[in-house]
Amino acid sequence: MNIKPIIPFEPVASDRIPDGSEWIFQIKWDGVRVLSYFDGQEVRLFNRKLNERTRIFPELTNIKSFTNAESIILDGEVIALDSEGNPSFHEVMKRDGIRRVDRVDKVKQEVPISYMIFDIIYLDGNWIHDYPLEKRLKILHEVVQPNIFIQIVPIEKDGEVLFEVVKQHGLEGIVCKNLQSKYEIDGKNSNWMKVKNYRDVIAVIGGVTYRNGIVNSMLLGLYDKNEQLHFIGHAGTGKLTREEWVTFTRAIEPLRIDGRPFVNKPDRIKDVQWLNPILTVKVQFIEWPKGHSLRQPSIQAFVQLDPKSCLIQE
Repeated sequence: MNIKPIIPFEPVASDRIPDGSEWIFQIKWDGVRVLSYFDGQEVRLFNRKLNERTRIFPELTNIKSFTNAESIILDGEVIALDSEGNPSFHEVMKRDGIRRVDRVDKVKQEVPISYMIFDIIYLDGNWIHDYPLEKRLKILHEVVQPNIFIQIVPIEKDGEVLFEVVKQHGLEGIVCKNLQSKYEIDGKNSNWMKVKNYRDVIAVIGGVTYRNGIVNSMLLGLYDKNEQLHFIGHAGTGKLTREEWVTFTRAIEPLRIDGRPFVNKPDRIKDVQWLNPILTVKVQFIEWPKGHSLRQPSIQAFVQLDPKSCLIQE
C-alpha cells in the first residue's frame, strides 16, 4: 500500500456540552475505531494503534461498493449490535478479538458489523485533513454511498437533545465537533470533545473469586507511574455469558500465583485466588469516589492491551 497509516485525531473528555452554531453533535458509538485506506490498488484497515484489521473485517474491503474514489482514507467506528439492537462493545470484541483468521467466516455470520463513517482525510491523491470539518463532511456525503455495511454518522445541531436520547437508550455518549476544525493527525484538542453517559476504564485482572468452581468475580487494578498495581474494585456483573465465565475459569489456570499482586490490600479478600496480572478488561462504572473503589462496576469485554499501559490518571 502506498499510503502510510496514520494515528487518528482524538476528542478530549468533557463534562459539558458546548453551544453555538459552530458546533455539531454525533452519537459516540460503543465500537472500535477503524480507518480505511484505499490507494487505488488495495484496501487495508487499521485501528487507532496501527494494528491491521483488514482480514478481521472483510465486509468493509469492497471499496467500490460504496465509493468511486480513485484513492481515499476514511475514519469511523466498527460496531456490532446486541439482542436489543444497541451498539455493544462486548459484541464487537467478538470480532475484533479474533486471533485466528480461519475463524472469521464463522464469526462474521454470528456477529454482523456496520462501519459508521464520520470523516474523510484523503481523497484522489490529495490530503484534505486541513480542510474545515464542514467542508470534509460535504465531501464525505458526495463520495460515499451507504449500503448494508456502510453508514455515514448522522449530524445533530442540538447537543442537549441528542444527549437526552443517548441517556434514554443507554448509549455511550456524544461527540461534539467544531465545524471549522481541522483533522489533527496524531492530535487531540478541544475542537472535538466527548461527553459520556457513563464512565469506563480498561483495568488489569489481579485476582478472582469462585462459586461452585467457576469464577464469579474479578479483582481489578491499575498501575501507577512506578509500575505498582493498585486495587480499584471487584466486578462480577456485566455482559459475559456463563459460557465465557467457564472459558475464562479454564484459561486462568496457568496464571495462578500465591502472592498478592496489588500494593494495597483489597477489601473482602477471603478465598481470593491471585493471578499474574497480564489480562485486561473494559469495565463500566457509575462513579469512582476518591480513595474508594469503583461504584457499580460492570464487565463489558476482554481487551488485548499491555497491562502496564493501564494507568491511574493522576
